[in-house]
Amino acid sequence: MARKPGLGRGLDALFADAAPVSEDEYFKEEETPSDEDLNMDRIRYIDINDIKPNSAQPRTNFDEKKLNELAESIKVNGVIQPLIVRKGINGYELVAGERRWRASRLAKLKKVPCIVRDFDDKQNALVAIIENMQREDLNPIEEATGLKSMADNYGFTQEQISISLGKSRTYITNSIRLLKLPEEIQQYVASGQMSAAHGRTIINIPDPIKQKEIADKIIKKDLSVRATEILAEKVKDELKPDRRKRKRNKRTEKSQDIVAVETELRELLGTKVNIVTENNKGKIEIEYYSIDELNRLIEILREKNK
Repeated sequence: MARKPGLGRGLDALFADAAPVSEDEYFKEEETPSDEDLNMDRIRYIDINDIKPNSAQPRTNFDEKKLNELAESIKVNGVIQPLIVRKGINGYELVAGERRWRASRLAKLKKVPCIVRDFDDKQNALVAIIENMQREDLNPIEEATGLKSMADNYGFTQEQISISLGKSRTYITNSIRLLKLPEEIQQYVASGQMSAAHGRTIINIPDPIKQKEIADKIIKKDLSVRATEILAEKVKDELKPDRRKRKRNKRTEKSQDIVAVETELRELLGTKVNIVTENNKGKIEIEYYSIDELNRLIEILREKNK
């Protein structure tokens, strides 16, 4: 019975076999691989036009200059590392190796070396993002989008994603949080104009306009993450004056009876007294400025309690 490969072997095992430079070096003309061979890790040369991009590919940006450089290398050396594909409705779908596939098209190859694997949609999505993350090919926003897709589209829990990718749950959570940023700021992070750490410092600022202002300062002044944190905290404080003002107003909106009691207690205790009331409940705040003064106030209250 043909062996059904799983994910446990890791990508090193998936890509362990180096592809021969050409199909002729692998199969003699009279040789035809058996179905069992094709279900194993035999390398098969497949028409490049029969292969479609991976629908779960998290990577959206491919550097044109680097693709052209790879294409020139492929013209000379061929595709050394086989692509991983799975059977689709019409032809094959890429699981891993889209950059090599794109460069092979630029190099005008008619066939590319592939390993056909029996992956379902969930495995396909997982391998696609693992390959890119292991090669560090994803920018932070692509990575965050891929991780979120694993959770939303394929039902992975953050714990499962963490184990599958060898990343901490905190890393997964912080990565996905970047998608809360406005799209324009996400583009700053994706392009490398600012780091993911910079992005995370401004996520909790409730005003998108202020977020954009800080993002522009980060880029223009080359702010460190620490400087950005200080600036973000300052902006968040500035966005709260109305709430503080309402609190102050509440405290000043007191009845004459409460004000009279405050005055009486202040004279009795010799310190500032504030009574906070709401819905017939409240608290009495008695200020002190040293341990000695606290002890003095305690003695006064004890005397009154006798």
